[in-house]
Amino acid sequence: MSTKEGDSDRQPTVSQPNESERENPIGTSTNVLSQEIPVGVDRRTFLMRSAVVGAAAVIVGTPISAQERTERSTAAPPKAPPGGTKISPDLNVVKKQKGPVMTTLDEFYKVGPGPSSSHTIGPMRITYDFYQRCTKLPADKLSQATALKVRLYGSLSATGKGHGTERASLAGLVGKEPATVDPKFLDSMRDNPDQSFPVTLGSKTINVTLKDVVFDTVKGNFPHPNTMTCSLLAGDKVLLEQEYYSVGGGFIEWKGYTPPKKNPPKYPYSTMKELRQHAEQNNLTIAQVVLANEMSISGKSQEEVYLFVDKISGAMVAIVKSGLSAPEEVLPGPAKLKTKASTVYKRAQDEQYQSDRGIGSLSAYALAGSEENGRGHLVVTAPTGGSAGVMPALVYGLGEGGRNLSSEKIRDGMITAAARRHQCFAIARGFISFDASAMIPCSMSDGIRNLNRRSVCPTWCSMPSFIVRPSNRDV
Repeated sequence: MSTKEGDSDRQPTVSQPNESERENPIGTSTNVLSQEIPVGVDRRTFLMRSAVVGAAAVIVGTPISAQERTERSTAAPPKAPPGGTKISPDLNVVKKQKGPVMTTLDEFYKVGPGPSSSHTIGPMRITYDFYQRCTKLPADKLSQATALKVRLYGSLSATGKGHGTERASLAGLVGKEPATVDPKFLDSMRDNPDQSFPVTLGSKTINVTLKDVVFDTVKGNFPHPNTMTCSLLAGDKVLLEQEYYSVGGGFIEWKGYTPPKKNPPKYPYSTMKELRQHAEQNNLTIAQVVLANEMSISGKSQEEVYLFVDKISGAMVAIVKSGLSAPEEVLPGPAKLKTKASTVYKRAQDEQYQSDRGIGSLSAYALAGSEENGRGHLVVTAPTGGSAGVMPALVYGLGEGGRNLSSEKIRDGMITAAARRHQCFAIARGFISFDASAMIPCSMSDGIRNLNRRSVCPTWCSMPSFIVRPSNRDV
């Protein structure tokens, strides 16, 4: 490949690093660009871990050499501590592993507060569900009510304060719906934790505070690591109590839960191989196969499915715009991370090469979504809250933020991306590391990238390249 005039400053050099290079958190460009994949190491795993290690070094501002980066990327994963909570095989999320994909789009794409689908969206959906149950109790029972209590167990108790689980739980308890809650309401609970909120149940009004959300036992024989209970009390008397489980991805279950009955899919599949076979044998795109299944399982019309997908893609665009327009600040939490989405975007626009502008812009979009997640503002699970920046970045970058593709193409891409739903249940069950929580949406985004093709490539690391039209690339 020939090099254009003026590109020489973009090539790696072999000179000794100067002082500024030594302070670079990811080491010199020579070391980074020249690192080779060690023999006997899975290429995809190595590249993914290496990227995560490098990104972590940049975020915390700690220098790391190429050798140390390689050692961390090839180290054996840590073993799970003994005595951890085992997930009950009776939970529906476990049973979903068997048989064809039956998850509908509105179950998969959920809107709610970050930073975690399992520790904020799930608990808020749980307490909102309990609030609705309370409102349906007989008037004579409600007239006795004196208190509402939420108890968090297992992982919710151990890491809930860092996730803001108590705020999300209280918001649902006072009747706020996850998909429509005003982020300013959640921020106010963080900034003024001592305030109380009235909950009207029939003719009775109960005041609740964050103290009514209790961080209870961390270790125990729970059906799921994310177990919690909600109670309506009359003094010491229990009027209504329910045990719930936030099983991942914003999905919730409860003790005695029976999943809703669904119609069988038109093209049943449980693997990507089976999905591709349906597409090839019926001369359909992946999006058309998934759409046909969605309509068959849910009973919705094509127009109803499209309306929901457009609503979700619109929410993703709004999330990115909100993150880009937010002032630079320090995100909540002990790490004191500074936001940088707007700065990265502005710098990207000053890049000389169009390909660099595209990659920089896409990175800014992903940061914008992730920072909104870190603020505890509204995000879309795709498939989790922890990966909330990936899909919105693609949707915005392929739409008004870059390629200006039609809403129809983006809609087809969103439907195609949801074909990878089976992999997400593994995250919900805790069988895959948090690396996969980002890797899977990257793989999902490949569905948007391939749009109307009959197959989806297993690529997850080449997303930024297609924001820039190949014919216009400078490199």
